[in-house]
Amino acid sequence: MEETPSPPKRRLSCATYFDALWFCYSPVHQMQQYYRLGSLDNCSGKWTSLVDCLVLKTKRSSEVQEILETREKGKSHVWTFRTPEEASVNWKEQFGDLDEVE
Repeated sequence: MEETPSPPKRRLSCATYFDALWFCYSPVHQMQQYYRLGSLDNCSGKWTSLVDCLVLKTKRSSEVQEILETREKGKSHVWTFRTPEEASVNWKEQFGDLDEVE
């Protein structure tokens, strides 16, 4: 009887979250935010991610794997798949005015 291979264990590294937080406070990022949105970024989302990572570091590795797998399953997919009918309706909503002859 063959065993099903378990998914590879992910190593939890908080360095990427720290780097993202560090970049958030950089003048480049802040000026981009100000130009695009008209306000500076308070970086609260980056702080939350870093603290969450540090909290996960205090848990047992089995717990961490379970939490990470649950989060991965909960994320929505990058692409939204549509049936041909749904795609047609969406296309007409988005670009239907292009079909009109002037």
